[in-house]
Amino acid sequence: MSKDQKSLLVQGYEVVIGFETHTQLTTQSKIFSRASTSFGAEPNTNASAVDFALPGALPVMNKGAVQRAIEFGLAVNAHIAEKSIFARKNYFYPDLPKGYQISQFEIPVVQGGVVEFFLGDEKKSVRLVRAHLEEDAGKSLHEDFIGQSGIDLNRAGTPLLEIVTEPDMRSTAEAVAYAKELHKIVTWIGICDGNMQEGSFRCDANVSVRKPGAPLGTRREIKNLNSFKFMQQAMDYEVRWQIEQIEDGHEIQQATVLFDPDTGETRSMRSKEDAADYRYFPDPDLPPLVIGRDWVEKTRSEMSELPRVMAARFMTGYGLSEYDAGQLTQSKATAAFFEAVASASGQAKLASNWVMGELSRRLNAEDKSIEASAVNSDQLASLIKRIADGTISNNGAKQVFDLLWTGKHTLVAGSFTDMDAMTLALIESEGLKQMSDTGELEAIIDGVLAANAKNVEEVKAGNAKAFNALVGQAMKATKGKANPAQVNELLKKKLG
Repeated sequence: MSKDQKSLLVQGYEVVIGFETHTQLTTQSKIFSRASTSFGAEPNTNASAVDFALPGALPVMNKGAVQRAIEFGLAVNAHIAEKSIFARKNYFYPDLPKGYQISQFEIPVVQGGVVEFFLGDEKKSVRLVRAHLEEDAGKSLHEDFIGQSGIDLNRAGTPLLEIVTEPDMRSTAEAVAYAKELHKIVTWIGICDGNMQEGSFRCDANVSVRKPGAPLGTRREIKNLNSFKFMQQAMDYEVRWQIEQIEDGHEIQQATVLFDPDTGETRSMRSKEDAADYRYFPDPDLPPLVIGRDWVEKTRSEMSELPRVMAARFMTGYGLSEYDAGQLTQSKATAAFFEAVASASGQAKLASNWVMGELSRRLNAEDKSIEASAVNSDQLASLIKRIADGTISNNGAKQVFDLLWTGKHTLVAGSFTDMDAMTLALIESEGLKQMSDTGELEAIIDGVLAANAKNVEEVKAGNAKAFNALVGQAMKATKGKANPAQVNELLKKKLG
């Protein structure tokens, strides 16, 4: 077993995780009726006769839901079935008025596919089994009723694409990274708004543990994880709990569990059903779903540039590493901001470093999206140009960036002909312009060498630390205005 494999073990056990994700599709109406899918309406106001399951009400397929399923299939390189079947998934629950859920079982619309992502700087991939269309159930309400429960069917019939993976993930961190990547994909292509608080993106994690090389263990399904933070906490707890149970001599029983964020624990809700328990059979009210290849190819030609395609273009067009390109395509907004900065500055690598570095740090600290950045792409591009031409050092540029971000400067943008002129004026006003007079810098370095004779002797004796000390003294003498590379070059020249 390799060192990397060993690092994934928890108390000698291998973690095995698979995901089922319910992705609410961005249609205006429900999957089998014309009722609205808008969130937050008064209970039972966004429900039709079909959603209430009134006698004689028949479902009619929403073409927009199929369109979004095709788009997802193309985004993950999956097979789009030319013919798929809707089935009735039979179970009783108060907010399921028909007594069954219309879903897909034997022949789903999307088959296979893969989701690739980075965990740190390591590239990972998770295989998809399927993605199938189905309707959502309603919602039981308990808070406002004493000794009773209410039923809200506004959500009943909302179109879902359930995305199912193979049990490919071997750590909770990898599982969360997968979920984030999937969230990015469905929001990037616009088939889901990704609002986890409203339930638009809900994940079920199938978690099991085993000794390395042993058959797969018995899984427990953690239902309805609607935040990445809780997802991590729930899976971490479940892994520890299962290992403790096995170590104490107990067998893991297949079950559906819920995560309680208040206690940080999972608790069993019911024994886990198998497919046979649902008594699937084809829905007689819905004909097979037939998708022509011309529809698929038309969709392919009209889709916007996918994250993986854009990342590949960033690598070839801008010379970025695979990791950097992947990070910059985490969202459309981030990718667009980077491209604007790279194009305006002509410095793609510096643009990449600043967007992923200082800009991301500021946004994260203030919990802002890049759309709400206090420094726009033109301002950052102008600052990067001044770093590239040696006008200002990287550290000096961070000080200017801070002034732009906080607005703590006295310059008025409208009084300058362009952003470059304002950036130069701000650099000058703060005294951050790098020294460009070589003669002046040489004189300062001569003074530093004369004042640090001991360090000079140590450098000549091969002491690298002494050389760094001289660089530091020179930068201090110039009040940080010298170009560090130029200081290094001149010192090496003078020290022979």
